[in-house]
Order: sequence, then structure tokens, then C-alpha cells
Amino acid sequence: MKIRLGNTQIGLTRYLGLWGIVAVVFAIQGSLHDDLLGRSFDMTDYLRWSIIQWYTWAALAPLVFRLAAQYPVRLPLRVRELWVPLLASVAVTVLALFIGALVSTMFEPTGFGEQWRQFVGQHAATGMLTCWALFAIQQAMQYREEKARRELEASQLQAELAQSRLQVLRTQLQPHFLFNTMHAIATLLHSDVTSAEDMLLRLSDLLRAFLDECQGQEITLRQELVLLDLYLGIQRTRFKDRLDTRIYISPETLSCAVPSLILQPIVENAIRHGIGERVGGDCIEIESRRDGDSVTIEVRNRNSTLEESGGASSGHGIGLSNTRLRLDELYGTAGQVELQMLWPQGVACRIRVPYRIIDEVDDAPEVAAA
Repeated sequence: MKIRLGNTQIGLTRYLGLWGIVAVVFAIQGSLHDDLLGRSFDMTDYLRWSIIQWYTWAALAPLVFRLAAQYPVRLPLRVRELWVPLLASVAVTVLALFIGALVSTMFEPTGFGEQWRQFVGQHAATGMLTCWALFAIQQAMQYREEKARRELEASQLQAELAQSRLQVLRTQLQPHFLFNTMHAIATLLHSDVTSAEDMLLRLSDLLRAFLDECQGQEITLRQELVLLDLYLGIQRTRFKDRLDTRIYISPETLSCAVPSLILQPIVENAIRHGIGERVGGDCIEIESRRDGDSVTIEVRNRNSTLEESGGASSGHGIGLSNTRLRLDELYGTAGQVELQMLWPQGVACRIRVPYRIIDEVDDAPEVAAA
């Protein structure tokens, strides 16, 4: 059996035991007090009186908690809000004195009138303090519950806000990628209709695969490479023999979780700032490896440079900034992205994410690891 105090439940045995401790403490205090005054009774008398007093309050405590919940005392204090708790505390204290005197009459030779006078004279002030102490305990418990509820709501709102930001960042890439690809197709329509038609078909395959695979914020590296291969097929059609790709994937990283569509904007940047702006061919290299508790993915190209005055992000626009924001939202400081110069020419974009395995769907396409 449990006793309900506000929104808290406590076992009956534990509840009675706590009030029993209070009764024993006050019985000892009463005995010591009378000894100092030169009068004393048997210890069993002090225990009986204390048990009657405090177990009366044990019976009334649930009522006090309900009154405190119904008429809370809020800060800042307002006089017009205090009169109901004051009247309630007086009424409950009078009730406790009445019950105590009535029960005590069963064990004492004097009548109810005498017991009532003794209880009022000895326990009225203590009763008021007890009532307000119970009020304060209930208020403290209610404030704690309210604080915990608000913290939970705040954390839920923060998580929802983070998910919304991630969704915005991810969907931001789609029109950006589609615009660039459609622009390339429109350019080819004037010079190579067959290649433009082939790019449209590959774009259709890529969008279909993207809608099938990228329902969440994270997918496996294996699935990400499938999407990237479809994208590179479009770029190979566009640049033909000028573009070469090499992929070096550590097998243990294939099932690692990565943000969906994380590689496509990086590879797009490598192509646009390399072969897209410079004459000659280019080689795009993609490598993944495990480094302890993290996975490092590098995208390298050999036909672009970093501007010295622009820093690591110079000229790399939405691709790099979007990637950095997504990694920060998903992994905090555990997710990193940086650009480095290659010797004698080229740029490497290095992405680092925590090493974490996620389940794959059974019909996930296979990707060969080199």
C-alpha cells in the first residue's frame, strides 16, 4: 500500500517509519526538557503523547499536500493570495489538535476539555509550523517537478530545432545540385544531344535512388557511395575522357554511419573548381579509413588550388559551409571538415565523423571496396 503526497507516492511502511522517527525525537526532546525543569514522567508517557501528536499529522499530511497544490504560494508573494493558505493552515491545525485531544482522552484520566487545553497550550504553535513545513515541502516538490518538466520540454524543443536545421541544410543541397546539373544538360543540348539525354536518364536514376535511400539524416557509407557513383556517372558523361575517378574504401568503413548526401557537394566542388574551370583532365580520388574511434573520408582532386587570401573555405561556397554546419549539428566537435593543399598541385577535403555502425536494408546495393 502506498500513500500519495501530491504527485509523489511513498510506501505505507516507510511513511509511518519516517513519522515514527519524528515522534521518537520529540519524545526524547520533551523528556530532556522536563528533566531540566525538575519534573519528569515515564519515557513511555512521552512516547505515547508524541505518537498521538505526530501520527495525527501523518494522517493529515495528504490533506495538507492537496491544499498546498490547490492553493500554491507563488513568488512574488501577494497578500490577497495568502489568506486562503492561512485559513487552511489554521483549520488543519485546529483539526489536528482536536483529533489529538480526542485520542489522548482514551489514555488519560482527565476529560476531553482538559486534554484540549493542554494540546492547544503545548502544540498549537508547533502544529502551525508543522502545517507550513508540509506546505513548503509540497511546494518544493512541485517546483522540482515543474523544473524537470520544463527542462524536458526544452531539450525536446532543442532536439526538434536541431532536426529542423538539419533538414533545411540537407534539402538546401537538392536545388543547388539540380540547378548545376540541369545547367550542364542545357549546355550539352546545343552540342551533344545524345549525351544530354543520357545525363537526364542518369539524373532520374540518381533522384530515384536518393528518395529511396535518404529518408533519415544518416545512411551507411556504402549507400552514400552508391549515390555518389550515380552522380559521377552524370559528370563522366559531361566531361568524358577528361575526368577520371579512383576510389579507395576500407571495408570496415562501409557500414559506418555518415550524413546522407555528404560526399556529393564535396565532389561537385572538386569538379567545379578543378576541371570545370581549368583546361586539361583531372582525377578525383575518394578514400575512407578508420582512425580509432573515427572515420576519415578524403576527396582529392589534382587540378585546382586554394587561394592564399581566402583560407580554407575560399571559393567553395555552399558545399563546404553546408557540410561544416551539418557535421556540427550531428556530431558537435567530433565532426570535422578541412581543406588542404596537395603537392605539387591539388586540393584535399578531409571529413572526419565518429565511427558508428548502423544497420543496412537487406536489398542495399553492393559497393566494391578497393
